[in-house]
Amino acid sequence: MSKEVSGNTKGLAASELRAAQKLFSRPVDASEVVSLDLAREMCLLAERLRRRVGILIDRQGHIVEVILGTKEILFLPDLGRYRLGRGRLRNLRLVFTDLSNEGEEATIPYDIYTDLERLRLDAVASLRAAKNRVSLAYAHLVPANRSEGATTMTELVRDLGSFGLDFRELVESVEQSLSSEVAQLDSGDSVGAVVVGVYDRDDDPDISLAELRELARTAGVTIVDAVVQRRKPDPKTFIGSGKLEELVIRCIRLGAGMLIFDAELKPSQWRAITNSTELKVIDRSMLILDIFAQRAGSSEGRLQVELAQLKYNLPRLVEKDAGLSRLSGGIGGRGPGETKLEIGRRRIRDRISDLERRLGKVRESRDFRRSRRRENQVQLVAIIGYTNVGKSTLFNLLTNSSVVAENKLFATLDPSQRRLFLPPSSPDTDGGMGRTIVVSDTVGFIRKLPVELETAFRATLEELYEASLLVHVVDASDPDAIGKYRAVRRILDQMSLAAAPELVVLNKSDLASSDGLRALLNELPGVVVSAARRAGIGDLLRELDTRIPRVSLPSRAAEGAAKTEW
Repeated sequence: MSKEVSGNTKGLAASELRAAQKLFSRPVDASEVVSLDLAREMCLLAERLRRRVGILIDRQGHIVEVILGTKEILFLPDLGRYRLGRGRLRNLRLVFTDLSNEGEEATIPYDIYTDLERLRLDAVASLRAAKNRVSLAYAHLVPANRSEGATTMTELVRDLGSFGLDFRELVESVEQSLSSEVAQLDSGDSVGAVVVGVYDRDDDPDISLAELRELARTAGVTIVDAVVQRRKPDPKTFIGSGKLEELVIRCIRLGAGMLIFDAELKPSQWRAITNSTELKVIDRSMLILDIFAQRAGSSEGRLQVELAQLKYNLPRLVEKDAGLSRLSGGIGGRGPGETKLEIGRRRIRDRISDLERRLGKVRESRDFRRSRRRENQVQLVAIIGYTNVGKSTLFNLLTNSSVVAENKLFATLDPSQRRLFLPPSSPDTDGGMGRTIVVSDTVGFIRKLPVELETAFRATLEELYEASLLVHVVDASDPDAIGKYRAVRRILDQMSLAAAPELVVLNKSDLASSDGLRALLNELPGVVVSAARRAGIGDLLRELDTRIPRVSLPSRAAEGAAKTEW
């Protein structure tokens, strides 16, 4: 930090600036909040300038910043990341003069309390000269559990000359308590976060927020609070600068270390928010990408997720002097060359090109397998649906497989394909032997799926174009079953699959009420099953046999000789 006076210095004479500059050289005992002589000098200077005078003192007693404000407001400079970490204070205390006309005792205004919590200062102290004494009001953070929230404690000292507090011992005790509190919070299985949603007045935020909570649970994050705004998103900070300030304080009080926005933030909005807080800031798309990164098990899935992440993060790579980062090149234009940022961007672009090339080979391999299926006239059935409706459980039951099936969103990302032998519908069809089809378990859909993921998983979703039938699984126990069904249909429309043959399967019927199931069947006629209870599977197999077109198939012996891993 510089040794220059900051803040409101306009209109001051050179002698007045020098008087403020001299404060840098005043000694402060590390065990004192502020010395009596320094307090008197600050009060006299404030009366002379008719402006608030503030200083920032580190724990070693060095004055690292002198700030001048107006009579009512003191604007603190940007402190950056000056010794700040979870469970730690900033190693700086703010001492300032109080020029208000409210009584003879020092007071601390609300905005200074906000600075104390938001910046996690060691303490804040207000000074006021009154007759032959200087009164002091000081405040510091007080640890509290997550249910009560972090608070502050304020003490009033009528005469600073008779004040004997050991400040260094006090602040070390406070910081130790804060560190212990954070350690208890971090000892849990997940990170605490506050979710933020901005919606139009006609929107229902409950469904979207419930889904965001489930996404957070899948990612290993605990939601400790939710903040909802009814407004149009602010173009700069998404929620408005004033609301953002309140939100940061709320997170500090709740011990939350993360903000999750129920929307995809623009790169400029994300930068503005992250520049205003040291909390981790992610949006809905980042959260989904993180889940995909955790869940991807195959090499193909990892390639797809990495490509999506790189494309999403590339426009968010910025630095303050990006406009000056490259001078003209070539003969006669020697400059600094590429900055680290530009080198990073170029490497990301190179990596994106490499991933797209490798995924192109994956697409070629899938095309080859599809051509083999067409040659052998093997029918493909694709299981689709919203995430966490039981697609993988149904797939395991139909094909006697063991792919991952959990009560979490996007539990299965890597597509799986297995043979399914349909029972003969009658002794006169298929020689009484039944038919063989291939069943594909696809990645689940979700509202507001990041475009980067749709692009990266295109090779996987291309299987849907080859399917003879789309088995659309719906969670019959979900109050929003119709809404999620329509969300999947919208995605299919965008993929030009609106006319594809579809069979609706109402899963989890054991968890649905009879009235709810009847009402759902009126809206979505289909087959009722419970994959977990193995109920209704016979009806499903018969319906599959009826719906799937019949082709001339080779004999079972010929099929065995030409057996291929699909």
